[in-house]
Amino acid sequence: MLTELPARALAIVETVEDHAPNDNIARRLRELGFVDGEQVQIVAKGPFGAEPLLVQVGFTRFALRRSEAARIRVRRLEKSA
Repeated sequence: MLTELPARALAIVETVEDHAPNDNIARRLRELGFVDGEQVQIVAKGPFGAEPLLVQVGFTRFALRRSEAARIRVRRLEKSA
């Protein structure tokens, strides 16, 4: 999950999980660019309970609630030697 990614670690979006049929939040996240294969990272975490998360997908940054970020399944990129 995106919420488990350390700050500044690069990852690739695998999917956005729907919690219900016609899930508006999941649909909106996809519209914002959280789609399969897109590069993502957490840029910063808020001061209270690490919320909100400042997330960069592609070249765009968004502030997401942890509950929203928890819907985004990612695969962490391994550092190249």
